[in-house]
Amino acid sequence: MNHTRLSTSAALLAGFTLSMPTLAAFLDDSHARIDLRNHYINRDFRQDNAPQAKAEEWGQGFTARFESGFTEGLVGVGVDAMGQLGIKLDSGRGRRGTGLLPYGPHNLEPADDYSELGLTGKLRISRSVLRLGTLQPILPVVVYNDTRLLSSTFQGGWLTSQDIDGLTFNGGRLTKANLRDSSGRDDIGYGAASSDHFDFGGGTYAFSPQLSLSYYYAKLDQIYRQQFVGLVHTLPLGQGTSLRSDLRYFDSRGDGAEKAGRVDNRNFNGMFTLATGAHKFSATFQQMSGKSAFPFLNGGDPYTVNLVTYNTYTRAGLDSWQVRYDYDFVALGVPGLSFMTRYTDGRHARVGDIDNGRERERDTDLTYVIQSGPLKDVSLRWRNVTFRSGNGLTNALDENRLILGYTLALW
Repeated sequence: MNHTRLSTSAALLAGFTLSMPTLAAFLDDSHARIDLRNHYINRDFRQDNAPQAKAEEWGQGFTARFESGFTEGLVGVGVDAMGQLGIKLDSGRGRRGTGLLPYGPHNLEPADDYSELGLTGKLRISRSVLRLGTLQPILPVVVYNDTRLLSSTFQGGWLTSQDIDGLTFNGGRLTKANLRDSSGRDDIGYGAASSDHFDFGGGTYAFSPQLSLSYYYAKLDQIYRQQFVGLVHTLPLGQGTSLRSDLRYFDSRGDGAEKAGRVDNRNFNGMFTLATGAHKFSATFQQMSGKSAFPFLNGGDPYTVNLVTYNTYTRAGLDSWQVRYDYDFVALGVPGLSFMTRYTDGRHARVGDIDNGRERERDTDLTYVIQSGPLKDVSLRWRNVTFRSGNGLTNALDENRLILGYTLALW
């Protein structure tokens, strides 16, 4: 953990506190909660000559969050804080590698625990908010990861503005990343290459509640430049039925010294979802062109429709499609119970000497949120994954995940 950076942030936040003209709104609009997540993963590697027969780990995660309101006046001041703790319940040197727990680079033993403290200062003027410190953006060009015990975070500055009706603008700079299974902050980067900073800017304009258009530009200094255009439209079809279209296009190219090798990727992907009553039927496509894989920040996830439970479908040349079905059992008188299944297939992947690799994955989720009694709002999720590759690619696995979650609101 970078104690110098935390001390600097704490001093900055203390200065903000001392300058507050009033604490009323700061405290009255504040919220605090604790998120608990118990996560078990069993991954059985099915390919021949796998270096590890299986990966199996179990852990408990705690995330405490405090979000203040803003002080009164022309410039409102606030502060957010987040503390994360992950505890090993079961693991071992021969069963590591699920992403739940960090492990030593030399002895390969999973850590007994790991943690992070994040502080964020906030300034508000009108309908614009500047955040400095620990950040968790969900934007087309940077998405934090929240799929294990603890979530990843970034360090930097982030401005969000809604001063123009219908337009949401986001811009900023990130300099560090803390991965989902790490206590330390690393330089921002992609793959094995690191950079001094990652800059981003863009926004979404809502023409109506049913139609919005987005554009973003981002640059990971001396590694890659990326442009994004997205269009989302919802078509009401009457009687509880609608068709949602979500189209996304990325243009990613190398920047400067190109420390990660030549980045050259165009990614056009989209999802169409027909929702009617308790049912949702979805179909996706994703087409890659260019000479490299699709780039995204370490510590984050790609903002693509075929990001699924295990695979990202972002290899060079990989064209993929997906069919998905969701059902809400409230229609059968069982509120809180939901089901999802999907199948994703990708072909023409280029990896080294392989130019027609294939990847396919089947996922099933069954989730139940307890509706009443002393365990009200406790969620239980079972995730089942089958992944296979071929045509030169050799990865194969069967996986089960059991996730128990609960959010305790403090105030």
